[in-house]
Amino acid sequence: MAQSNRSVEVGTGLFVLLGFTALGFLTTQLPGSGLQLAHAVATYTAVAKFDNIGGLKVGAPVKMAGVRVGQVSSVSYDASVYKAAVGMSIEKRFDKIPEDSDAAIQTEGLLGANYISLTPGGSETYLKAGSEVQFTQSAIVLESLINKLFSSISSNGGSKDSKDPASDEKNTGGKSK
Repeated sequence: MAQSNRSVEVGTGLFVLLGFTALGFLTTQLPGSGLQLAHAVATYTAVAKFDNIGGLKVGAPVKMAGVRVGQVSSVSYDASVYKAAVGMSIEKRFDKIPEDSDAAIQTEGLLGANYISLTPGGSETYLKAGSEVQFTQSAIVLESLINKLFSSISSNGGSKDSKDPASDEKNTGGKSK
């Protein structure tokens, strides 16, 4: 009986230890943690400036055609132009990104995490270390869209300025005034 009790305790202890190990590993894999357990890849840094970055965080992916080409390395505020400056670490193997490419902040799914989507331009010169992406599209903030929708519904729903011409015909017997 004592031996059976002891093996249950050891099994429970190993299970708890395994759970903490898995939790620790998954924590290092979060984009915002900066502790990813991946091999170092040669990168170069480009910058894009946005009016609004929404919930974009350091570690968020940078994608082109749905393929991850890098990640967000820094987020800061540029007081000279009143915009958010986003540093992007792009892998060196993706060195043929045209310098006139567009950078847009997108959302994965309806309520997913934000990421930067690069759309290639047509230039023959390419982004390099220190380049700035000139064409940007800020994040679409869902709360702002909902507020605009409700304000337009309330302003249109309350006005009775438009008359129905069919009701005018009924009231005047079909004759024009």
